Amino acid sequence: MNYFHPMKKSSRKELNWEETEKLMTLALEERNPFEIIKKEFGLAEKEVLEIMKKKMPAEKFEMWKKKAAANKPKPKPVKIDDFDDELDGKYYIKNKLD
Repeated sequence: MNYFHPMKKSSRKELNWEETEKLMTLALEERNPFEIIKKEFGLAEKEVLEIMKKKMPAEKFEMWKKKAAANKPKPKPVKIDDFDDELDGKYYIKNKLD
């Protein structure tokens, strides 16, 4: 007989309740949660986002996601002069429009 297994997901390891709680605590407390969780649990950012989305109310999740994404280490250092120009430009325009 061919049984359907709804529980069988991808090859990623399922976390038990305790691990999920620990993951959530890390995700909510750490400045850079994705890197720490990757080291600790071996989960990719996408997987962490999925877990958090299931466990949190939508508006809390969105707030957390913004904060977590903002704290992610930037892939390459920004050249200071480029950064300043861009920042000044945005700042100038914003103040002009206000």
